[in-house]
Amino acid sequence: MKFSRKNVALALALVAALGQGAVQAQEAQIRKNLAERLPQLPKIDEVTKTPIAGIYEVRIGSEVHYTDADANYLIEGELIDLKAKKNITEERVSKLSAVDFATLPLKDALVWKQGNGKRKIAVFADPNCGYCKRFEKTLQDVKDVTVYTFVIPILGPDSTQKSKAIWCSKDSMVAWRNWMLDSTAPPRIMGQCDDSAIERNLAFSRKHRVTGTPAIVFEDGTRAPGALSLEELEKRMRPAAGRS
Repeated sequence: MKFSRKNVALALALVAALGQGAVQAQEAQIRKNLAERLPQLPKIDEVTKTPIAGIYEVRIGSEVHYTDADANYLIEGELIDLKAKKNITEERVSKLSAVDFATLPLKDALVWKQGNGKRKIAVFADPNCGYCKRFEKTLQDVKDVTVYTFVIPILGPDSTQKSKAIWCSKDSMVAWRNWMLDSTAPPRIMGQCDDSAIERNLAFSRKHRVTGTPAIVFEDGTRAPGALSLEELEKRMRPAAGRS
């Protein structure tokens, strides 16, 4: 019995469709079982296979969890490929949390430059964040850098008041650094001031799930949480600058 190329193509397409249907059914079952067994679990964005047979990645925002094919278990932790010597979870989370540097609303940032300013980083910071103050001091020792600071008041009403006062100062960058480095309070707001940039920064941070400060975005889009040391910062900035 001879098969025409058309028939073979149709058969292959049917097999592919059946396989895709089975995958979708499996993903749907995992979603259903997890929702029933963990009602408090946030909405699942994506379910995908991992390199380990029978283990699936469950993505919620930029958070990654793992489960078995029947969703009987929820696995927390990192998936590490020992043969390839790479952290699969870390690479995945880094990709999910990446922010295209070109999409940053730089007009809403406080900007300062040191040296030739060739290297660039963006920092999301709260004026009442102790780790942000520590990182601001570290930044003073970085050479040839342009820093874009997006002020996001996430630590309460006083943070909001300070953020607006700093933004509305005659020289907002000086007011920010005076407060962060020397604890010199910004002057009171006099008259009208358009402080809508603060709300836009908050909206941008929520969109990209920036939930803690400082949050650092490098030129290659990768992110780092917390007050990095000077050594860690330099290590992360070198490859970023190399791709610019």
